[in-house]
Amino acid sequence: MLEEAGEVLENMLKASCLPLGFIVFLPAVLLLVAPPLPAADAAHEFTVYRMQQYDLQGQPYGTRNAVLNTEARTMDADVLSRRCVLMRLLDFSYEQYQKALRQSAGAVVIILPRAVAAVPQDVIRQFMEIEPEMLAMETVVPVYFTMEDEALLSIYEQTQAASASQGSASAAEVLLHTATANGFQMVTSGAQSKAVSDWLITSVEWLSHGADSNGSGISVLLELARLFSRLYTYKRTHAAYNLLFFASGGGKFNYQGTKRWLEDNLDHTDSSLLQDNVAFVLCLDTVGRGDSLHLHVSKPPREGTLQHAFLRELETVAAHQFPEMRFSMVHKRVNLAEDTLAWEHERFAIRRLPAFTLSHLQSHRAGQRSSIMDVRSRVDSKILTRNTRLIAEALTRVIYNLTEKGTPPDMPVFTEQMVMTGRLGGWQAVGQGGGGGCDHARPLQVQQEQLDSVMDWLTQQPRAAQLVGKDGPFLSTLGSYLSRYLKEVKHHHIKADKRDPEFVFYDQLKQVMNAYRVKPAIFDLLLAVCIGAYLGMAYTAVQHFDLLYRTVQRLLLKAKTQ
Repeated sequence: MLEEAGEVLENMLKASCLPLGFIVFLPAVLLLVAPPLPAADAAHEFTVYRMQQYDLQGQPYGTRNAVLNTEARTMDADVLSRRCVLMRLLDFSYEQYQKALRQSAGAVVIILPRAVAAVPQDVIRQFMEIEPEMLAMETVVPVYFTMEDEALLSIYEQTQAASASQGSASAAEVLLHTATANGFQMVTSGAQSKAVSDWLITSVEWLSHGADSNGSGISVLLELARLFSRLYTYKRTHAAYNLLFFASGGGKFNYQGTKRWLEDNLDHTDSSLLQDNVAFVLCLDTVGRGDSLHLHVSKPPREGTLQHAFLRELETVAAHQFPEMRFSMVHKRVNLAEDTLAWEHERFAIRRLPAFTLSHLQSHRAGQRSSIMDVRSRVDSKILTRNTRLIAEALTRVIYNLTEKGTPPDMPVFTEQMVMTGRLGGWQAVGQGGGGGCDHARPLQVQQEQLDSVMDWLTQQPRAAQLVGKDGPFLSTLGSYLSRYLKEVKHHHIKADKRDPEFVFYDQLKQVMNAYRVKPAIFDLLLAVCIGAYLGMAYTAVQHFDLLYRTVQRLLLKAKTQ
């Protein structure tokens, strides 16, 4: 029978002029040949940044998982259970995020554009409003952020096409597309997150560069230190008040750095300069944009106090020197029932120290205070310089009592025409009373270039508390900068209590994710069915070769007669 089969095949091949190997290997060729690969190859490796995970006063925040090994989908898919959901920032919404969590998604990866400045402002504002709610919600679903590139964008588009096909009207189309489409298995290289046993908050999130909040506050503080160090150089221009500059860490964690610093200086020492010698504390927070400034207070200042005088000087300087800016005082009592305090000055107010916070934000609930969208481009250099001048002018008028001495409110102190002198007057305008002939005369003004350089330096690196080590370059550079203008610079480091920690940090914030090109499981099933059908047909043809032979003979004879 096999000899007859070979004879028939030989006659067929002679008639068709096709080699025997072509027919034998044709099914394998059809199964193995695939279209050319798109931009993303069989595997693509990229860096992801996990959403914050920490415990604050026993309350968990953020995502509680860090391991991922599941197939990718987009929000167009009907079923998201145990799938890695890819979202682009331009298409992100809180409703979609909640849908992924409700369906028990395996993970959520949010793809951020590299050029944040090119993103529409309404999209940024919407995401800033959502971020605090995402962080406050404890979830076991790992949430990652990553920066888009060409290969990752190709993966997203292919995954979106595969997810959208699941909504086709025909079940056969869905089955066929599911079997033939390319899928991506998303796998992280890191281990499960665990608590960091020994970590510090230093008084001074990989994506948290904090430009306006609170890089702008640090920039203004450093510029004020530079300006007043010039005024305090000479005994005759030294004010009756000493100035203490304090750059605290852990602001996003309920101001833990400020809290522990106050405890060390008020509770653990017999004598402290903070006990009865503090006239007021000025906190700077988000002062790098906007057409207004607000002085947030827990208790309105009483008349006759220095803090009331400072409030009046702020109003006076704003009205006469910066009329385009709106200034107001916002009163909000300290709410100890809340898990976190609203502003940093409330830490001082709890310890009965007069304090207030200056910010362009009217409410502490503004999302931009803790957003990864808070980048360098969101800080206006001119507004930052203007606000620095306002603070410096008002503070100078208070500590030198210039209003009582008859200095006009529209006469600025820090200008290009003002120089430092060694005379009793302290500073004078060039050409209006001498001063220019002094050997030590130097210009005294707020330098926008200095503010810009500090802002550029601050926003070039993440400053999350988990990432700033006490021996790292950031703190050493900051200390060196302050040492140029201040007599004594100290670093204060705090650790969480091991028995009853107020804050707990977790690792695995930065990981490497791999996207492997895979076929879905149904493709293996379909392939097995096709191979089985092919072998079944071959087996049937051999078993009933006599019938096949007679059928082929009749067809050939009929073709010859025609």
